[in-house]
Amino acid sequence: MLRNQKENLEIPGYRIRWLTKVVYSQAFELFIAAIIMLNAIALALLTMKNIDSEVRESLETFDRIALWIFIGELIARIISYGSKPWMFFKTGWNVFDFVIIGLSPLFASQTLILRLLRIFRLIRIFRFLPEVRILTRSIARSLPPLMSMSVLIFLALFMYGMAGVYLFGKDMPEQWGDITSALTSLFILLTLEEFANYLMDGLSYTPLALPFYISYVFIIVFTILNVLIGVVLNAMDEAREENRALKAEDSSKKIAKD
Repeated sequence: MLRNQKENLEIPGYRIRWLTKVVYSQAFELFIAAIIMLNAIALALLTMKNIDSEVRESLETFDRIALWIFIGELIARIISYGSKPWMFFKTGWNVFDFVIIGLSPLFASQTLILRLLRIFRLIRIFRFLPEVRILTRSIARSLPPLMSMSVLIFLALFMYGMAGVYLFGKDMPEQWGDITSALTSLFILLTLEEFANYLMDGLSYTPLALPFYISYVFIIVFTILNVLIGVVLNAMDEAREENRALKAEDSSKKIAKD
């Protein structure tokens, strides 16, 4: 579902009214979203090695045309801010668009960087999806508690990593030989995919492997990670409530005007 820009919202006096209505109209945003999706298909086809040379050239041409369309859209949106173009950069998505689109022509001769920028251009489709915008806002809100939780997780992983080195370092050097390999093993265990193998290998050397792995799964995987997920979900609920409140306020303003 594309975002719905409400025509009843007041446009600040410093903005170019007609251009603002054009660049934020549903038809224009549908067009840009379609170009982004077609560009994604073109990039996917360009990864195929057995593609015809003429088709490849046509896809490369379309990619360049799409880039210039995006540049034109970006310039139009900045110009629409009239006498205060710097206001464009007060929105995070606008800054992201400016960096990704603005840098592309500068790295035209550097193939690797240009390809990476091509990929990041596809992220712009999220700008048209309300649920994704809610998700990004919720992630931003949850950053402070997530930072505190990250410190706790790092300390817990470090403690388990050091314990793993002491318990299994001599017998299992590839998995637990030093703190780097130990932390790598702990990250692999977060998925629980290799849990049985690690547990069986550890038990063949020491019975302490059982409390080590079981406690790790319960403390880190089942408890701390679930708390992290809960923080993000709570922030998403708050962002949704804020979004509903804004919609209700917009509706009341429209009713008052009518």
